[in-house]
Amino acid sequence: MLSAALASFSAQASEVAKQGAEVGKWTMDLEAATKLAKDKQLPLLLNFTGSDWCGWCKLMDESVYSKKEWQDYAATKLVLVTIDFPHEEGIVPKEFVARNGKLQEQFKIEGYPTYVLLDADGTTEIDRLGAGQDKTPASFIAEVENALALAPSSIEKKSAALGPDKGAQFKEAIAKLNAVKAEFKTWLDSNPKQNEENDKKYQGFQTRLEEAHKSVTSF
Repeated sequence: MLSAALASFSAQASEVAKQGAEVGKWTMDLEAATKLAKDKQLPLLLNFTGSDWCGWCKLMDESVYSKKEWQDYAATKLVLVTIDFPHEEGIVPKEFVARNGKLQEQFKIEGYPTYVLLDADGTTEIDRLGAGQDKTPASFIAEVENALALAPSSIEKKSAALGPDKGAQFKEAIAKLNAVKAEFKTWLDSNPKQNEENDKKYQGFQTRLEEAHKSVTSF
């Protein structure tokens, strides 16, 4: 069913600029986008994609990025960068091809699409997001907002607003959440076998992550 639906999708949900950058508009010009993000103090969303062959990439283009709800949100909230690895030559300007390869290595991208959310400095990684068959503009916006709430710059602002005591408690809750995330990632990187014991461990991590996240959002 999914493959049949994807057959009707266009390669791109919207045009991608090759030079320059505008808030909320996809561009391949990372240099211009990084400068814009710093000037506007907005986060960057890097879209590592295979625009003309990746089914999940096309699904996200169609179900999220092409929708007005997402575009209205991004128009004031994000600087969007496409890091494309298409099969067809000419889609990506020659001067960006080698650069994209270096970025793939730098960010250790292992599959497409991978969405890397960076803070306004253009270097601090906030989080990574992925595709999903049931994702909508609303659900993906919520993912982005939840990630941005844990950005270093956001943490410092909120901590200062909470005052010394609650600010310290908030940072402690953040540290606990990050510790659980790191432990979970280490476990996943060990390629655990699919069995009943590891299924229980996985569910245990999900419960711990949910509890840690609730602790953070309680402030």
